[in-house]
Amino acid sequence: MKLLVLSLVLLAAAMRAAGADPERVIRGETTVNGTIEDVWAAWTTEEGIRSFFAPDCRVELKVGGPFEMYFLPDAEPGSRGGEGNRILAFEPPRMLSFTWNAPPSIPSVREQRTHVTLRFHPLDEKRTRVVLIHDGWGEGEDWDKAYAYFERAWLKGVLPWLRYRFDHGPVDWMNPPKIEG
Repeated sequence: MKLLVLSLVLLAAAMRAAGADPERVIRGETTVNGTIEDVWAAWTTEEGIRSFFAPDCRVELKVGGPFEMYFLPDAEPGSRGGEGNRILAFEPPRMLSFTWNAPPSIPSVREQRTHVTLRFHPLDEKRTRVVLIHDGWGEGEDWDKAYAYFERAWLKGVLPWLRYRFDHGPVDWMNPPKIEG
């Protein structure tokens, strides 16, 4: 058994060294000027979600509950955004995990689900570090497109908008802020 474990560890290390990462992961983090309780509420309540993530949503904080983001709330069902996503696990106010799907523009992988886990770390009474991990990616051209899309969306959109919300107030979805980096 020890030989098998050692062999797998060495194989994984060799694959990483050769550039063949066995699992693609989007990882991002940001520091927010808010208490851990306030940042947790921003991610886990409909009012909080509307303040930085999407103009409309459906969220029920329970395992199996909906975690749906409607980026185009007036569009036809199935074309509004992150529909059909569910909460997988949570530990207030430290961890939230949910399923996620590809945008409607990539229909070949939209019905499959990836996983997002958020971890919340208080830095002091007024600042919280948020760590986002998005995994569960398939292989192929459309999965590559979905990965690139969400790498931009999480790291250049959602996480910066979260910071913006705590520094300047809720996002105005009729005129969302343009945020660099």
